[in-house]
Amino acid sequence: MTTPTLGAAAPDFTLKNQHNQDVTLSSFRGEKNVLLVFYPLAFSGICSGELCSLRDDLPRITDDNVEVLTVSVDSVFAHKVWAEQENFGFSLLSDFWPHGAVAQQYGVFDENKGIARRGSFLIDKEGIIRWSVVNDIPVAREQNDYLKAIAALNEAVAS
Repeated sequence: MTTPTLGAAAPDFTLKNQHNQDVTLSSFRGEKNVLLVFYPLAFSGICSGELCSLRDDLPRITDDNVEVLTVSVDSVFAHKVWAEQENFGFSLLSDFWPHGAVAQQYGVFDENKGIARRGSFLIDKEGIIRWSVVNDIPVAREQNDYLKAIAALNEAVAS
């Protein structure tokens, strides 16, 4: 299982969000860049901290140009409760069945634990991966890295 390389097309997928609605990655092509964030498990300490930081920084991250999609192997039902509890304003996508299939496509599925590692991918409007970081399960990501990657992508598009 290898992580897709920078400059490669992002593997497409359709997953259910916390409202049990289909969300398809390719539906954002031509419209928005996508920040795709894999996390191990809902309600866990580091994951809660990371997603709450995303929630709090959402206006700076999205700026009407970026869609945030988060993915874990948790069920739609767990995501619904967690999203309501934490007031998440972005999609929590369920990679529940086939178990971890999308995380596997992105090379972030931990076969031994049955959950995703902390992988983040910035995908441009053409569906190309422009930035990524993958951390081990116990290592939180740096929130400012998202802002820097999005700024670099916006700068590259502007020039």
